[in-house]
Amino acid sequence: MERGTADGLPGGGVSATDPCVVAYEVTNQEAEPLTYTIRFSLLDDRGRAMSNIEETVASVGAGKTVRRTLEPGGYPADGMLDAGRVRILGVDRVPSDEAPAPAGSCPASGLRLTADQGDAAMGLRVVGLHLENCGSRAYALEGYPVVQLIDAEHRPVDGVEILRGTDGIPMAGGDGGPPRPVTLRPGESAVSGLAWRNTTEFGEAVNVPYVRVRAEAGSAPVMVAPHLDLGTTGELGVRAWQKDEAAPDGGTGESGSGRPGAQGPYGRPSSS
Repeated sequence: MERGTADGLPGGGVSATDPCVVAYEVTNQEAEPLTYTIRFSLLDDRGRAMSNIEETVASVGAGKTVRRTLEPGGYPADGMLDAGRVRILGVDRVPSDEAPAPAGSCPASGLRLTADQGDAAMGLRVVGLHLENCGSRAYALEGYPVVQLIDAEHRPVDGVEILRGTDGIPMAGGDGGPPRPVTLRPGESAVSGLAWRNTTEFGEAVNVPYVRVRAEAGSAPVMVAPHLDLGTTGELGVRAWQKDEAAPDGGTGESGSGRPGAQGPYGRPSSS
């Protein structure tokens, strides 16, 4: 079967060598190792979207090309898939030393920070931040995550005010008072969140693909990709850390992926 290429994957594409195996390539044209997350749409034989899948290719070295095949779990029910039935919806890339740790692993810091899929309603956007103590010692923190907005070329985004708390974001609700000390025993988690309004009035709308997050000042940075469609509001609210009392595992935080809405390391808010 001839090689097929899908637009949207810098330096790469998708191809099929038999009807049930679809391969793709990722080429890192930057000067540092990057971790890529690619979102694919799988089509039926009439070109209709059937399902979307997401795959992460970790630590692609500078100037290197990595070849992968789509995981079988994402294939159509008939098991038939070729390059003509795959579309690339989008690609996120973050520095490998700032990539969120995958489920089931634990960084050297003992803290695993991820973003969830997010929620959107009536122009309000909310993305949850989750901090799991996957280490062997208790961890204490108080206050707000430290966030920095990053554009598609990994440059800081200026002109957006970062608010402590979400009281100033219409319809976001209150924060339940000032920050309180939080102590996470091994296996426990804390939650924070980003909230904003997708309102567009006068001026140029601001879209921010990446956010560099530190659990607190001095912590190791983690870059997540929530794709903030900030409109023209110029504001982003950040909630204080709170103990995650709603974890279905009773706070054990076994893998950090058991919470409702957790969709892997790179969270994306849904459309309204």
